[in-house]
Amino acid sequence: MGLRVLIALCALCVGLGAQDKASLQAQLDRLDKQLEPNAWVQKFKNFERYGKLSSQIQSIQHQLKALHDKGEHGLDMSALEHSLQTLQHQQKLLEAYKSHPFKELVEKPPIANVPSITNPFAIIGGLSFMKGLQAHYQSMQANLESLKHTLRLIQEKLTLLEQLNAQAPDPKLAPQIYHEQVKIIEFQSAQNLLSASMESYAKDMDAVRLSIKSQIKDQLFKLLWVVLTALSSVLLAWSLKRLSHKYLVGDERAYTINKAINFINANVIVLIFLFAYLENVSYLITFLGFASAGFAIAMRDVFMSALGWLAIVLKGSVHVGDRVKISKDGNTYVGDVLDISMLNITILEDVTLTTYTKNNGRAGRIIFVPNNYIFTGLFSNYTHLGLNTVWDSLDFLLPFGSDYARAIEIALEIATAHARVHSEATRLQLAKMRTKYALRTLDSSPKVALMPEKEGLRLYVSYLVSAYDTLGLRSQIALEITQAFERAESILINPKPAS
Repeated sequence: MGLRVLIALCALCVGLGAQDKASLQAQLDRLDKQLEPNAWVQKFKNFERYGKLSSQIQSIQHQLKALHDKGEHGLDMSALEHSLQTLQHQQKLLEAYKSHPFKELVEKPPIANVPSITNPFAIIGGLSFMKGLQAHYQSMQANLESLKHTLRLIQEKLTLLEQLNAQAPDPKLAPQIYHEQVKIIEFQSAQNLLSASMESYAKDMDAVRLSIKSQIKDQLFKLLWVVLTALSSVLLAWSLKRLSHKYLVGDERAYTINKAINFINANVIVLIFLFAYLENVSYLITFLGFASAGFAIAMRDVFMSALGWLAIVLKGSVHVGDRVKISKDGNTYVGDVLDISMLNITILEDVTLTTYTKNNGRAGRIIFVPNNYIFTGLFSNYTHLGLNTVWDSLDFLLPFGSDYARAIEIALEIATAHARVHSEATRLQLAKMRTKYALRTLDSSPKVALMPEKEGLRLYVSYLVSAYDTLGLRSQIALEITQAFERAESILINPKPAS
């Protein structure tokens, strides 16, 4: 009876031992599956593979040397040489794992190309660089966590192997235990190195971040002062324009002054930003020297227009609102100046005698005249220096036998009645202009002249009229003179259309 109990207990222990061994083996298999895709483990395998290849290469080289010393050059030697070449090629592919299997993962990445924040646009690059540093550090943290997890799995595997060997000693388990112990030593060394690298990288990263933040702060303050200076320039320009509207007489002068203020203000703002952020002014001077030579040739008309604008502004020969006449390539335009920019004079074509005699009745077009035209073309200003009147003329053909004296009297009387206001204003304005120009006469009263022709004498009557309403007054005077001639029985008229 006692013997049976003893045998049963022994069988039970054997069964439990077999069950524990199977459980340990299952856990080992589970750990191997977890470690198989691990990057740290794969790199260590490559390291081991490189070592094995080195040993195999050395062994084959010794064999080849022995065969060579014996003078054998048969098939065995050729096979060994082929194997040596294959192993050497494999070894070359694993050259990165020759000395340190985890070099890429544990070494501190260099902090290179640290940006220098010298302008507001570089702030974006500085922030992006700091974000990149933080991403590198987070990557190192992830590598450290992965390494710690891998090390825990290897230590757990070593424990299971030692338990399995304690239950059932097996000569095959000893090399595995030694191999895992070597792994643990290598991985612990890698962990210590990675921790030291992270600590050093964190210090370098903090120093770079403090430097970049300090530069960003300086640039923000600098930008604030530059913006305030530019705003001060804008405010000063706005104040000057308000004063010009308030104290200058005449919209034309105020408009011209405002255009000049806007131009100067824009250039001042450009210079403020240019000198604030240009590191070396001599570079700008050199660049402008070379660029101006090329621009002077390629953009000659533009520069001439800008020079023409400067001449217009300084000399004051043309103002906004002036009635002007231009002739170019057989075309003639009469109209009012709407705007004077750096490149063009903008003119609104009006209905005048030119509209009917030279432009087929067309008017109302916007004409853009380059400013350089004042140097090369015929440019007439009907309203220069406040002189808003021009001489206009009508002519009538009086056949022989007409009462010429009565015709002169009628024409002069009607013209004087209609042009009296313009004549007086012109006389006063001419008196003012004598301070600038050498005027010989100030006569502004209407004038009459007779010219002989084949059919009779042609009567010319000239009078002053507003430059903005020549056509209207011309029609009115022509109508009244014609009606007066028709009522006078002694005057025979044969009107000829004016040219």
